[in-house]
Amino acid sequence: MTDAEKKLLQAKHRLEEAQARDRVKERKARTRRLIQEGAILEKAMPEVRGMELSELEAYLLRHRAK
Repeated sequence: MTDAEKKLLQAKHRLEEAQARDRVKERKARTRRLIQEGAILEKAMPEVRGMELSELEAYLLRHRAK
């Protein structure tokens, strides 16, 4: 393997690592947002706390703002 090929391979790996870090960062941001939204929902509508997910979805669809 030539020196140029090694450098190209290293650059490719650095790019892949950066992309993996970005995916982790995006996933963590989404998880945080979903947790915060769920907390707001439970605070605003305490009756949803004990519902199964399918019940919650049906409840929200019935009571959404029109």
